Amino acid sequence: MKIEKKVAGMMAAAVLALSAMVAPAAAQVGKSLGVVDANTAPEKGLLTMPHMTPAIVKGLLEKRPFASITDLNAYLLSQKLTQEQANEFYGKAFVHINLNTATAQEILLVPNAGKRMAHEFEEYRPWKTYAQFDKEIGKYVGPDATARLAQYTFIPMNPNTAADAELQTVPGASAAMLGVIRSARPYASIAALEQALTKATTATEGKRIARYFAM
Repeated sequence: MKIEKKVAGMMAAAVLALSAMVAPAAAQVGKSLGVVDANTAPEKGLLTMPHMTPAIVKGLLEKRPFASITDLNAYLLSQKLTQEQANEFYGKAFVHINLNTATAQEILLVPNAGKRMAHEFEEYRPWKTYAQFDKEIGKYVGPDATARLAQYTFIPMNPNTAADAELQTVPGASAAMLGVIRSARPYASIAALEQALTKATTATEGKRIARYFAM
């Protein structure tokens, strides 16, 4: 009987492990294929990117975090970069856009998105999982291009239910950040989440992290 129970337990564990492996990617930040978050990228890395000078990078660091990619774009253009030069930079670093609220202006700054993707991103809202994104966007551009587009985006997480694996996709996520989010649950609003994060970090950092969540 003990052996049977042990075998049954092992089988159940195997089923759970298999389920975790095949479970669709839920709300989180798109998996990077090389593009880094412009709000958390280190100075040394930024200096190696297209059209970055010490002066531009210094100003960028001082102005971080940028609330949106359009804010970053405005800064880069103010530094006398052309839009084409800024676009080259976005091939290396970006500020993720919220798939459920991003404006057409924001979507068009995603490399190789174009007007068609601006339309498709909006048409399939609300986005709930990346499995949904892969299915719908993959109809138009195929899996490889879909994955490249996904890395510029995020699907906002619920701070009360997001699993650690999802929380860890937030750029700059740390064990301390995860601990703060878990310890203050449940949240009545995103403002409450931001307040909890601010107590553990800074107001600007709390706001930067909170933008990846929604209720």
